[in-house]
Amino acid sequence: MAEVLVYVDHVDGAVRKPTLELLTLARRIGDPVAVALGNGAADTAPVLAEHGAVRVLTHDAAEYTDYLVVPKVDALKAAYDAVSPAAVLVPSSAEGKEIAARLALRIGSGIITDAIDLTDGDEGPVATQSVFAAAFTTRSRVSRGIPVITVKPNAAPVEAAPAAGDVEALTVAFSDQATGTKVTARTPREATGRPELTEAAIVVSGGRGVNGAENFAIIETLADELGAAVGASRAAVDAGWYPHTNQVGQTGKSVSPQLYIAAGISGAIQHRAGMQTSKTIVAVNKDAEAPIFDLVDYGIVGDLFAVVPQLTEEIKTRKG
Repeated sequence: MAEVLVYVDHVDGAVRKPTLELLTLARRIGDPVAVALGNGAADTAPVLAEHGAVRVLTHDAAEYTDYLVVPKVDALKAAYDAVSPAAVLVPSSAEGKEIAARLALRIGSGIITDAIDLTDGDEGPVATQSVFAAAFTTRSRVSRGIPVITVKPNAAPVEAAPAAGDVEALTVAFSDQATGTKVTARTPREATGRPELTEAAIVVSGGRGVNGAENFAIIETLADELGAAVGASRAAVDAGWYPHTNQVGQTGKSVSPQLYIAAGISGAIQHRAGMQTSKTIVAVNKDAEAPIFDLVDYGIVGDLFAVVPQLTEEIKTRKG
């Protein structure tokens, strides 16, 4: 069976959920070969093997920490040359898409970004995408070279499928460009205890209707009761009520959780583009004509300041 390269997104050996989802998709089209780079790369092997990786190629070097994406591209190209895969799968993060694009250019292949599903076709992997502000769903394949595909988080379930997971050292020769852009400082992100927005199974977002930064506390309280991430519309972010890093929409982050709750969000096309692929959508808005209601599975016409606290209390009661 053909092998499929899977780029591993991990933090000091802790594998992030989108990578495990990629392994699920990779098994549909071949045998997954994981590529883990940087500090703790070898520590990823047990988890990767548990989720279907037949081999784990590892390499650690200071370049992965000290410089931007080019060292990782060099390593992924080395893995590509060593494996001759049927496809290359990369998590669809900002960094992941840059790595994928640079790799596709180097190997002379087509690239598909932000796939939400992947199947095996007669002429190669077929990717499903949500395009044009989520107004259409397309199915496409790469017609030139070995496909490089980035996949959005929450596109597939995480499924255990134990495999050999043999660990092999990857030989990497860094290019001259690898040290062109150096990281000079880092500022740790303030921990909130909430899941990463793009990876969360549940997202609770607030919009213009929240009417102030101080009122986002009711959005956060509901999110915390649900174990959810907190999102915000562009209007709320532009008003300075919530950080840009939490913006959901065409100019923010795209999310595809199992449950998306929109409170005080009218549903402009820019926002819908970032959350329309959510599995279940619930909206709370006092305007019965708000466009968001054209999209939802469940809609509540009412004041969010009355509805959201009641919802939070009901969840607390059921949990208790």
